[in-house]
Amino acid sequence: MEAPPLDRKLAAILAADVEGYSRLMHVNEERTLATLTSHRTIVDSIIERAKGEIFGTAGDSVLAEFPSIVLAFNAAVAMQQSIWRANQALPDEERMSFRIGINVGDVLVKNGDIFGDGVNIAARLEGMADVGGICVTRGVRDHLRDRVDARFEDLGEQTFKNIARPLRVFRVQFDQEADPLIDGTESRFPHLDDGSDKGTWAQHAEPISTDYRTPDDMQQVEIAYWDSVRESNDPNEYRQYLTRYPNGKFVDLAKARLENGKPSTEELAVEVAFWDTVRSDGNAAMIEAYLAKYPQGQFCDLARLMLAGPGR
Repeated sequence: MEAPPLDRKLAAILAADVEGYSRLMHVNEERTLATLTSHRTIVDSIIERAKGEIFGTAGDSVLAEFPSIVLAFNAAVAMQQSIWRANQALPDEERMSFRIGINVGDVLVKNGDIFGDGVNIAARLEGMADVGGICVTRGVRDHLRDRVDARFEDLGEQTFKNIARPLRVFRVQFDQEADPLIDGTESRFPHLDDGSDKGTWAQHAEPISTDYRTPDDMQQVEIAYWDSVRESNDPNEYRQYLTRYPNGKFVDLAKARLENGKPSTEELAVEVAFWDTVRSDGNAAMIEAYLAKYPQGQFCDLARLMLAGPGR
């Protein structure tokens, strides 16, 4: 049976998780599940209104993709503001808060799910966020800098498990008690539902593509795109970059990678870290993702043996 195809694309990824969920469940399971259901109704509605798509849920966590960095960010802020409001009606011991991370990067899409470094980074950022807070990468911050009503606190370069290179992380500073830009029941901008391009939200909610209105927009997205592919051993990644940005800032680097062909020590380390995750997980989709990312990789033979093993 032929394996389903893997699609790769650039996306804005939002990862959210309930803080202290296990502790709340231990205290009172029924009450915690009731609160979670209520809060998730708010969160899911905001994501939908912001044109996001939910790919993964594990009860207390949410993984969503958005067609625009601005939409992902505004949804994250609205989620935190709306959940803060919902918590005001609850006793302290029943309140439930989220942490959120946002990244823009390359993701793999298969069988209605998304995975890859772009997703992993968003999840790591979520773990760094304060309770009720948001953390973003430098690529996200640079794109949002003059577009949103928020400030960004530089937390410096951070090292994360299974992510080869340090990442510059920023903590978002926003007014948690302000009215949400969009909430879980009624949008403050009804034009969002009729496709109109009028109003504050829509003016800044352009999709992730190369069709940007200013050179600065295009440059920031190009940098984010390059960050998402520069660690790859797959020549197709660099060909895609050259096709998308024939006159880009990193053309010489991309061409050098294609001409050299041989992965660097750093690139080999990235592959090893990715394989360690794949081997530990043992999931067929992750094994196939490894083979797609590293078609000539160090562990291809072992990966194919694992796919062909009993029960596959």
